[in-house]
Amino acid sequence: MSERLKAQVRDVLDEPACATNRAKAPGERTKGCGNSLVPGAAAGGCAFDGAKIALQPIVDAAHLVHGPLACEGNSWDNRGSASSGPELYRTSFTTDLGELDVVMGHGERKLYRAIRAVVETHRPPAVFVYSTCVSALVGDDLAAVCEAAAERHGLPVIPVDAPGFVGSKNLGNKLAGETLLDHVIGTVEPADPSPLDVNIVGEFNVAGELWQVKPLLDRLGIRILGSISGDARYRQVAMAHRAQVTMLVCAKALTNLARGLEERWGIPWFEGSFYGIEDTSAAIRTLAAMLVERGAPADLLDRAEALIAEEEARTWAALAPFRPRVEGKRVLLYTGGHKTWSVVAALQELGMEVVGTSVRKSTEGDKDRIKAIMGDDTHMFENMAPKDMYAALKAADADVLMSGGRSRFVALKAKTPWVDVNQEKHEAYAGYAGMVELVRHIDRAVNNPMWVDVRAPAPWDDGYAPAAATAPGLRVVNSDATDFEDC
Repeated sequence: MSERLKAQVRDVLDEPACATNRAKAPGERTKGCGNSLVPGAAAGGCAFDGAKIALQPIVDAAHLVHGPLACEGNSWDNRGSASSGPELYRTSFTTDLGELDVVMGHGERKLYRAIRAVVETHRPPAVFVYSTCVSALVGDDLAAVCEAAAERHGLPVIPVDAPGFVGSKNLGNKLAGETLLDHVIGTVEPADPSPLDVNIVGEFNVAGELWQVKPLLDRLGIRILGSISGDARYRQVAMAHRAQVTMLVCAKALTNLARGLEERWGIPWFEGSFYGIEDTSAAIRTLAAMLVERGAPADLLDRAEALIAEEEARTWAALAPFRPRVEGKRVLLYTGGHKTWSVVAALQELGMEVVGTSVRKSTEGDKDRIKAIMGDDTHMFENMAPKDMYAALKAADADVLMSGGRSRFVALKAKTPWVDVNQEKHEAYAGYAGMVELVRHIDRAVNNPMWVDVRAPAPWDDGYAPAAATAPGLRVVNSDATDFEDC
């Protein structure tokens, strides 16, 4: 690892905007908020993966991976960030380094040629170039090659120096934020700056969630100047320094970016969520209040309250048919980050009981919010092995497991309905409309009639009792057989 990268890693781990980190002794701060790295700790995502996740939703840029083919193949499209226009971000670009390239030292030359091919073929507004373990270990000078290519082709070629071995996916998110601060944000000036411009940081438009929120802000005249990075355009991100307020959606990943915007350009920020009715309303109120403090028209507050009242009434009316079907149901929530508290609050609004929630990838602030919402920390847990999750589902008599895709098989083994709320999901649950969609999917999972049959004793188990045939025109001839006779 280069000295420059070592220094950058130390800087992003020593996060002054993190209350927990500030409370540590100076020698402990640069160790970060997570556990010490051990072999295999990056199995859930390495630093390269985290950087790619944070930047790839810049949809009109080209994203070129300088490393073996597997690095790009394993990370491609692993998060369903949707685009309203360009699709270049979903095209894989890699230098496909092989053994001969490493031995003969051809990496830098191959990277320069790859950048030229991408630019000449696709003419993107910018190219992000990602280092990997292999290219970093052999010492390829990513920054020098990118600088030479940028000068040659007349467009930004941005080095993303986050090889996988430096740490976890979360660290890669932070290094991506530093890349935007150092190379992108502040390089383009907006043609029509407005006192109603805002940044949304840490929202990646998974399954189109940003599109459930943007229409609400549009109705208030609030413009998302910098969406970092869901459904973003390169020039849009480059103009983020002219926004008036930043809303941070995922504190665990990009606090350093929100803090950097404040320190360098004086943009105040707050942390909020668009999950659930109450949190969505609170986020809109806070945005409006902070914009008014920064010079927006005073009537923005009244218009925001009118919008909230209208949307809340419409949402509760839409939820009315579903609420009796989900009220009182018991939920085990296994997710991370801000969803650990925002989804809990959303479920409790519906009268559902959260029997447990994970706090992995959660900040101390996230944990404090969970305690405030749930009353104590009795039902909070860091990590659960599959056998422990199975035991928790059974012990709590949970009606549904809400988690990521890797936990679905535990739910199936426990004969428990499952709803995907993690980054791989294909349904959008943000904003008021997303709340209705979430409840619809919970109802569809929990009240599916198949669970009666799935949980019933099998023919070879004790207690099995075949149900009488009720289909018109059929009668049971032999209760021990499976053939039927027409009446």
